[in-house]
Amino acid sequence: MAKSKVQTISGYTLKEPRITPMAIWLVFLWVGLPVLLIGGALDLLMQVTTGICSGVWCFVD
Repeated sequence: MAKSKVQTISGYTLKEPRITPMAIWLVFLWVGLPVLLIGGALDLLMQVTTGICSGVWCFVD
């Protein structure tokens, strides 16, 4: 993020914006989880139609 001028309200210095653990969790839920679910569904579809397992779990014995 770009540095901005220090902001004060009634003489109190405001904290700079930062990425919080809640923001990281929400990014995982909104981006990571759908990608994992869609990828898993595509792997399952490929295995059902072709009989060839291409998922990561296929390589783990």
